[in-house]
Amino acid sequence: MKTSCWLAAACLVASVPAYANGGFKPIEIKDQELSELRGRYVMPGRIISFGIVMSSTWRNASGDLIGATTSMQIQQATVKPQFYVSTIKETGNGSTPTQGTGNVIGGAGLATSQGVIQSVRAAGDGNSAFNNVAIDVKEASQAPALVPAQGQLLTSGHTITGSNAAGSVAVSATGGGIQMAIQASNNQGAALQQVAQGGLLQNTRLLGNSNLVNNLTQLNVILNNNGPSAGALDCNLTQLRGLRNLGY
Repeated sequence: MKTSCWLAAACLVASVPAYANGGFKPIEIKDQELSELRGRYVMPGRIISFGIVMSSTWRNASGDLIGATTSMQIQQATVKPQFYVSTIKETGNGSTPTQGTGNVIGGAGLATSQGVIQSVRAAGDGNSAFNNVAIDVKEASQAPALVPAQGQLLTSGHTITGSNAAGSVAVSATGGGIQMAIQASNNQGAALQQVAQGGLLQNTRLLGNSNLVNNLTQLNVILNNNGPSAGALDCNLTQLRGLRNLGY
């Protein structure tokens, strides 16, 4: 029995130099595999403040403006995340825009897509539309003071609305997230912005002329620049060692 074991070991040792002399052959990793590895790991407790600000506005040819803005800020002491909404209204001094006659077809798949989706489709002249996503990451020794909440509290299943000559805006909590929808008057078009189920959608349809549309979502993250102590790191490892008793 021992002779057979030693013979097998001798064969393995003899094969090692031959394999090593062949050199290292890199293996190509496909883009799909790389996409599943992208990201960053943040130690527990490193994020001391997280906030989101969303705004959508529509200005028509006469200068009338309709829109809304919403914000939410989370810190360690935050019991429940809450969004506060403020509607935006301005009156222009131009003549009433003519009825939009454009026609945009398709786009049904935008509502079911995942990830960050930005779309601008125009069937008019002289329009401008901007979809912007910004991520601001900073470091600090402590979380900033909470900004006093402004606007109306948005609760689940509730919709906050506003309207004027430019159109109407509706902000609602839906699908585990938040949605901002603008329907412009005189068939000028529509805009939709939503953050829900791990995705972000910014979609604008322009059917009239000389409209200006803005969709903005900004994420604000503050990381604690005081790194975790050795004790904190050891605590995480100690919890992992406890899995050994369960057979892992």
